[in-house]
Amino acid sequence: MALMLKDVYTRLLERGHKLTPQRWAIIAIFLMNRGRHLSADDVFAMLRETHPSNGIATVYRTLELLEEIEVLKKVDFGDGRARYEIRDDDSPHHHHLVCQKCGKITEFEDDLLIALEEAIHRKTGFQITEHVAKFYGVCAECQQAAESASG
Repeated sequence: MALMLKDVYTRLLERGHKLTPQRWAIIAIFLMNRGRHLSADDVFAMLRETHPSNGIATVYRTLELLEEIEVLKKVDFGDGRARYEIRDDDSPHHHHLVCQKCGKITEFEDDLLIALEEAIHRKTGFQITEHVAKFYGVCAECQQAAESASG
């Protein structure tokens, strides 16, 4: 089931938190940008459009809280900037393709590691609960641009 505002509201209340206007605005940013991987700076820039008086500390605290209540998932692409994405129960497990030239991040939804997980479990008895795979390379657009520049 896709994560909805009522789900977030319920999770906040269950843990003794309120849905403040700032939290609502940050949640709305993620709901309107599903599939994007937003950093705290990205969220802060978007938040300032509607809530100019809020500071970056509010963003960091809210992102931390939303990760804690499993609304957001923190993703690290090795560039020193944590990014966040919505945890949707019905979205397929996906991996990330990271372009080392332009920094574009593309989701790849085929989960080819399920067979590997099953083999590991059969051989070792180890029950895998989660895995993360990131593939680094050069996106098609950057390859095309490089070919155009050299040709």
